[in-house]
Amino acid sequence: MTAVAEDRELKARHRKMWASGDYPQMVTTWLEPIGQRLVEAAGIQPGQRVLDIAAGTGNASLPAAARGAQVTASDLTPELLDEGRRRAEAQGLQLEWREADAEHLPFDDASFDVVMSAIGVMFAPHHQQAADEMVRVCRPGGTIALLSWTPDGMLGALFRTMKPFAAPPPPGAQPPPLWGSEEHLQALVGGRVDFTTLRRDTLEITAFEDRYDYARHMTSFYGPTIAARANAARDGREQEFDEALARFCDEWDRGTPDKARFEKEYLVAVGTRR
Repeated sequence: MTAVAEDRELKARHRKMWASGDYPQMVTTWLEPIGQRLVEAAGIQPGQRVLDIAAGTGNASLPAAARGAQVTASDLTPELLDEGRRRAEAQGLQLEWREADAEHLPFDDASFDVVMSAIGVMFAPHHQQAADEMVRVCRPGGTIALLSWTPDGMLGALFRTMKPFAAPPPPGAQPPPLWGSEEHLQALVGGRVDFTTLRRDTLEITAFEDRYDYARHMTSFYGPTIAARANAARDGREQEFDEALARFCDEWDRGTPDKARFEKEYLVAVGTRR
């Protein structure tokens, strides 16, 4: 199989994974605040040309458009873009929605004033390719803005919990939470972006009464968790997977017996393209 064919097959698997479950339900249940936080950190202004990479259902795209920016929301998964269009229509917002691979963006060099991604581009398997594309399409003097889960926070721990049950990663793929490491991010952009903000913060999750409801939520709605559990089931290890996820919830619940509370750490990175 040629490299192009292998890449096409890999991206098809990624589309299928993110279309599984119900990612829009996750957004409305607990994820929605992060889009607004990134838009505020980026200081998006009316009239700016903004590209949201791996935009999903438009969690950051919609608040950027509400500020009067000219927003292009791009994502690999058309089902998520369809939901984003519905959300935009309901809010009376005008955006461009484009199916696009973060590692091969269909946009000209230096064509955007702001290039951003809220927990999106970090899931592209080949980090350097995605970072190069992100920098390429941003004009010199423009803004790069990212919000990424950290490797030592809750999402990083979730991926470590799932790793023994998941299918082997494709050649050259790197773990998504690395994008939340300041050192990894600086290495990816290679001096092409001057960061003015590198700040860690947390998203507090209080949507679940029972801590194990979080595990049930993720195995129902979150593509990577659905895929890892399905792989475990093929090996007859689904009970082992469920028990590992329950222990994960025990470790990360910061709430009370009557109300679960999780804190998910992320890195906000905002800088100027040289």
